[in-house]
Amino acid sequence: MASHSKAGAALAALREDLVGDVFAPGDPGYDEARSVFNAMIDRRPAVIAQCVDENDVVRAVRFGRELDLDIAVRGGGHSVAGMASNDGGLVVDLRHMRAVTVDPAAEAIRLAGGATMSDMDRATQPYGLATTGGRASTTGVGGFVLGGGTGWLDRYCGLAIDNLLGVELVTADGERIHANADENADLFWALHGGGGNFGVATALTLKLHELPAFSIAMVLYLPEFGDDVIRTFREIIEAGPWEVGGGVLYLTAPLEEFVPVRLVGKLVCAALLTYAGAEEDMRKLAQPLLALPHEAEIVGAMPYADVQCMIDDPPGMRNYWSAEYLTGLPDDLVEVFCARAHSMPVPTGTQHVLFPQGGAVADGPAEYPVAFRDAPWVVHPFGIWEEPADDERAIQWVRDVRADVRPWSTGAAYLNFIGDEGAERVVAGLGAENTRRLAELKRRYDPDNVFRFNHNITPA
Repeated sequence: MASHSKAGAALAALREDLVGDVFAPGDPGYDEARSVFNAMIDRRPAVIAQCVDENDVVRAVRFGRELDLDIAVRGGGHSVAGMASNDGGLVVDLRHMRAVTVDPAAEAIRLAGGATMSDMDRATQPYGLATTGGRASTTGVGGFVLGGGTGWLDRYCGLAIDNLLGVELVTADGERIHANADENADLFWALHGGGGNFGVATALTLKLHELPAFSIAMVLYLPEFGDDVIRTFREIIEAGPWEVGGGVLYLTAPLEEFVPVRLVGKLVCAALLTYAGAEEDMRKLAQPLLALPHEAEIVGAMPYADVQCMIDDPPGMRNYWSAEYLTGLPDDLVEVFCARAHSMPVPTGTQHVLFPQGGAVADGPAEYPVAFRDAPWVVHPFGIWEEPADDERAIQWVRDVRADVRPWSTGAAYLNFIGDEGAERVVAGLGAENTRRLAELKRRYDPDNVFRFNHNITPA
């Protein structure tokens, strides 16, 4: 760390040079600027640089290097491990860099580094175009894409990385660099799953797909029907086209118009069938789910951007999540999954989720550094609660879910779905051979491991 007077002078210069705002402890607005999505994270950075353009990012990174500060990068701030912040370091905050440009003729979209899913989905919708985005509209596109990127459209459009056309990056030495299939191709490969290890993504370009219509069936059941619901859902997915997706989850019934009052605050099972196409085709596919005894339903055409906001998790809650990728979904696994729902913390925002993969996910390029692509199903225990008194119970439940399904696990991880679960889990996310290659690239682009607030790859 630099001397006090040098640090003071550098901070004064940063405040002067940065077009965006700079916050330090004691400044009005500092506490608001440092808070992240997960209320369990309470970190106090020395400096928060709220950049408004690429020049600001270059200035901020150079300031951090000059003072030898640890640097965290904040896009949407949704990292469950709080990787968007640090204690006593610099946060390069991209929240004000949210410009989005759609090129309908090229079927591509360019997004600034701080854009959210909602920014992307609302921009593409008028053109009848879309690409795979996260399942919460407030998630940042940058971290989502660079970590792999799964969502309601992944069986139809592939993972987000399968749609990545180019990245503009500010490197650890404050240089600007462009990476695509032709330019810095090895770095471009590393950005297909290697996350924020290689620099600050100030812009990303993604391929878009035609999505003229989108429709869903959201069906609510009493929890004792969970087994039947999952087996029925499994058959629909396994026999259905790539356009069909969704998931089955247990949750606390929310206070919503379509939920019968008698169920609010109680454990329920829900099936969400998504369909990249017209309502009439979706209804045929959803028929077996609607034939089961159920308590409520929403069935029909719905704009994709609206579906994307349907299960947004509110900020300011306590969060702990994980995931296991599965070799299949046999009946005995279904039974174990359903049984664990009954120890889920209720009433909380916690969700016990089962997603399908397959389709374009399984069919995508095998060479990228993500290890979870070939798993047909994933279990995603998603702990969300309000009271610190529930921490132990909620975290234990997430760990119990993982332990339950481990006999069926492929061993792979999706790093965007997990917090800090140790170095072995990072390798499980990237693949062992890929990790070696990534470590060599890390040495080339970030030898001092300046960008370490992520699922970190140690320089070789």
